Amino acid sequence: MPNKKKITLQTIANQLGLTVHTVSKALRGLPGMSELTRKEVIELALQLGYRTKSQEQGMAVEHIPIYTSKSRRFTFIVPNTGMVYIHQSLYEGIQSRLAEFGHKLEMLFAPCDTASDEEFKEWADKHSLHFTDGLFLTPMITARIEEKLLRLPLPKVLLNYPPPAAQVDSVMWDVSSAVHQSVQYLLSRGHRRILYIGDIRMHRGFRLRWQAFQEAMATAGLTAEEEHHLTDTGSPDTYTLMLTSILERNKPTAIIAGIDHDLSWVYYGCSLLGRKIPADYSIVGLEHSPNTHIPDLSRPILPIKEVGLRGADRMLWRLANPNLPFEHIRLQGSFCEGGTVLTIPVE
Repeated sequence: MPNKKKITLQTIANQLGLTVHTVSKALRGLPGMSELTRKEVIELALQLGYRTKSQEQGMAVEHIPIYTSKSRRFTFIVPNTGMVYIHQSLYEGIQSRLAEFGHKLEMLFAPCDTASDEEFKEWADKHSLHFTDGLFLTPMITARIEEKLLRLPLPKVLLNYPPPAAQVDSVMWDVSSAVHQSVQYLLSRGHRRILYIGDIRMHRGFRLRWQAFQEAMATAGLTAEEEHHLTDTGSPDTYTLMLTSILERNKPTAIIAGIDHDLSWVYYGCSLLGRKIPADYSIVGLEHSPNTHIPDLSRPILPIKEVGLRGADRMLWRLANPNLPFEHIRLQGSFCEGGTVLTIPVE
């Protein structure tokens, strides 16, 4: 990595073929360029380890050590069922931030949900967890294993919504705001009969999405009773039957797919009925990443990699401030209007 002290705005400008003025505005969040250009500038600045004076002052205010002679080792724990996009994106965000400070990040799969206390202890000893400088705990780890990890006497950042009264710092993309954004957008396009689709029991974040949907609908003077929405899971055949049945019975004009892997099932169910999106049903999907099959999907932007970056900052802050109260941070993204929502006359 180049020497951070020698990295200037001109360095970034030269590599991207931009003016210093454009690079400066991009890093300060000012208008005057495309979002793609801004993204390229920010990513290169992160890669090169460049920080503006405002960024360094902000880190100093938060008591985050900018320079350190000690290299630390952190552990990033993912579910034993395997990694998905959100884990990879979180890992990249954390790793890029820690690398700026000369720290290391190691990935580790959590033990299986059936692990006994003794087996969990053996797993922790095997991977020398008690000698790591801190743990990053990702979404989708089972509640039982997460509880055991939270009890470990180490600095921890939970990249998820914390359980009630959990003694841990947390950083998360704000799915509640994302659902409110989705409902408000559909309402602004004339939709009142909005169907919510997505499991509401498996994870805390799933339950919060449903609660946010109910709150957003209630704010608009609309009801959202569970029996009128598809909140269960099942076998493919059962799920398809439930989906087509509820579409026929409730006749929604719009759908919110609250869980990313449900989106393909929604399209499949609509095709079985001879219906099309958005001609017959407008749709908003809470996708964790741009959908390659539906590139114009209307969706809230979930800032997952940014959560990783912020999570790394929180870990370094916690190490520098071990006695301060725990903090819980939610990052809100923007909304991509896309092409899967049509405007209809207000009923």
